[in-house]
Amino acid sequence: MSERIFTSPAKYIQGKNTIKNIGSYLKEIGSQAAVIADDIVWDIAGHQVVDALKEKNIESREILFNGESSEEEIERITQEAKDAGATIVIGVGGGKTLDTSKAIADALNAYTVIVPTAASADAPTSALSVVYSNEGAFEGYRFYKRNPDLIILDTKIIAAAPPRLLTSGIADAMATWVEARAVIRNGGKNQVGGKTTLAAEAIAKRCEEVLFEYGHLAYESAKIKAATPALEHVVEANTLLSGLGFESGGLAAAHAIHNGFTALDGEIHHLTHGEKVAFGTLVQLTLEDSSLEEIERYIGFYISLDLPVTLEDIKLKDAKREDIWKVAEAANVKEETIHNGFNVTVDEVVDAIFATDQYAKAYKLKYNL
Repeated sequence: MSERIFTSPAKYIQGKNTIKNIGSYLKEIGSQAAVIADDIVWDIAGHQVVDALKEKNIESREILFNGESSEEEIERITQEAKDAGATIVIGVGGGKTLDTSKAIADALNAYTVIVPTAASADAPTSALSVVYSNEGAFEGYRFYKRNPDLIILDTKIIAAAPPRLLTSGIADAMATWVEARAVIRNGGKNQVGGKTTLAAEAIAKRCEEVLFEYGHLAYESAKIKAATPALEHVVEANTLLSGLGFESGGLAAAHAIHNGFTALDGEIHHLTHGEKVAFGTLVQLTLEDSSLEEIERYIGFYISLDLPVTLEDIKLKDAKREDIWKVAEAANVKEETIHNGFNVTVDEVVDAIFATDQYAKAYKLKYNL
């Protein structure tokens, strides 16, 4: 029987204006940092990070992230950070920036600091990265020796991010318990190759409870850029609870379906990671033979947060069976996480995708949405 394994970051700090204190947390760690952000995030938070480091006599090499967590981008920035003599790598921004930064820190054996500017995904806490091609197609996962050393979330900055990013994070986090319970039920392995601990199970379950309880309030708070208690709860659920829950609980069909969508071209790639995971979660519920009541609970929740629930919503209204077959085939390859929770054929996944679309359309018709 496999061992139970639980993994986590060394330290997690969340609150208003926490970026101002980043130098205090790092002053005993090193004196040369590489700060990585894209062109938009440099103005939102990157320069604030550099200024806060200067106050504690920590020098920074400012590195522009080009937008895709590809092998080529990882290699390019690793060399630049190495040339700068960086012993601290600080990723500032969204999921792909953070995943790239983790890869660079691992290559340099540097202290890893993660500064998300939105609560849009659960990538910040994990010891893995999702790697894409330069064109945005999913290529695989990279796994690292350890989780990030420090994660800092400034909820004043996160509250000012577009509300769509918060709901995308909610959608990503909503998959956490759905997938973890499937892994547990099927006797599958988590993302670090072990069985799910009781701690991970409890965290994943609590993640979903918090989202159902505070998700609407947090969404309304984000619309007016207010860092309310509800928003603080959801930021923690999206980031810490979901991060620990997915990595130590395990992924299953929802994220495999998301990865499968990268097999297609077109407008679907304008959706966020979480928006595609939302539909993938509904597909997993369909595969599980969930009750009408349970499926409608998720559909209704997603619709209330302006998240996609039909193929039309994810820009695949005119998709043919052969198109969806490509998605299901990619989601069902040997290396995919769907096998942690299920033993299904490509044909069964195709049927579940079309059935999910029909369930959601019937729900909208039922409630005149």
